[in-house]
Amino acid sequence: MTEKILFVDDEPSVLEGYKRLLGREYAIDTAVGAESGLGAIAKSGPYAVVISDMRMPGMNGAQFLAKVREIAPTAVRLALTGYVDIDTAMSAVNEGNIFRFLTKPCSKENLARAIQAGLEQHRLLEAERELLEQTLRGSVQVLAEVLSFSNPAAFGRAMQLRRFVKHVVNRLSLTSTWQYEIAAMLSQLGCVTLPADLINAAYAGDRLSSEDQKRFDAHPAIAWEMLSRIPRMEPVAQMIANQNNPCPTVRGRNAEEKKQIEFGIQLLQAGLTFERYLTRGLSPTEAAKWARSDLKTFDGAILGCLDDQVPSEPMVSRECAVADLSVGMILQQDIRNGVGLLVVAKGQELTFHWIERLKGLSQLGSIGRRVTVQMPGGITT
Repeated sequence: MTEKILFVDDEPSVLEGYKRLLGREYAIDTAVGAESGLGAIAKSGPYAVVISDMRMPGMNGAQFLAKVREIAPTAVRLALTGYVDIDTAMSAVNEGNIFRFLTKPCSKENLARAIQAGLEQHRLLEAERELLEQTLRGSVQVLAEVLSFSNPAAFGRAMQLRRFVKHVVNRLSLTSTWQYEIAAMLSQLGCVTLPADLINAAYAGDRLSSEDQKRFDAHPAIAWEMLSRIPRMEPVAQMIANQNNPCPTVRGRNAEEKKQIEFGIQLLQAGLTFERYLTRGLSPTEAAKWARSDLKTFDGAILGCLDDQVPSEPMVSRECAVADLSVGMILQQDIRNGVGLLVVAKGQELTFHWIERLKGLSQLGSIGRRVTVQMPGGITT
């Protein structure tokens, strides 16, 4: 994808000059004034570099670039001004975290050099973001696998919640959704401290003693303690910590991060509420109806996704030999070993590691040789 540059100024003639000067070398968009600039970022972004005049009516350049920093943190911000003013420069640097500060008139050579440096900085930021996200995803996958083996019921609930989150973010065509998926995958991580019978009773909706209820209710806080110290995981930890909190108070480095955390909390709560009604034996349609009733104040976009839980490809339940299991199948039964201990919970989406483990247990005679799974209607076994 071509890296785009956005110029923002309150004088249309100046913007036309930038396009004539640099339009052949770069993909340039322009916006007249700060409000139009924010609108362009929302509608036509992302932009690799945003260059703004400092002296504009209404919202000045420093304020505008500070907003850009919130809504597009990897966009490299440059400032142009005809006034060599130390206060203006300090304000721009402090509020907008400006990469370069240029004075008018600025020659084509100097402006091109600054843009090229900005593009290189943007590529570095994007590479760092992708590396961190991939590293986090790998680490989270390891944590999830550990949870799956140590507490199958908790892992099964987390994977059901992850499927709901993926459904919503795909339906809404959201971008940069890795935090929401990770929050779902690790939402039940605190349950590693709880005995299996307590977790099973809680998930089944059984009445717990006051002491057991207190222990179960503490699992989000335990996960928070585990995750909040990991770099870049604090937003995810906040989502998980507040998954059962009806009135969460969140903290973010900026307004955009705070908004993402609040949306993530609502995603988890909606998914858990929907699943709770399914556990009571309600149909998906009935569960969606009751969940919407409980969550009236939630984001309407999330609630609108509750009615659309049927996969695009019809799924059917079939009995399948353990030896023929495939990645992506979903168990439709609890699998227990010879002494009755839960090995894998109903609802678990099978991964390569789980299939290999089940094959090994089946060969040893610890579990049966056939299981009931859900799979796309076109697959035969």
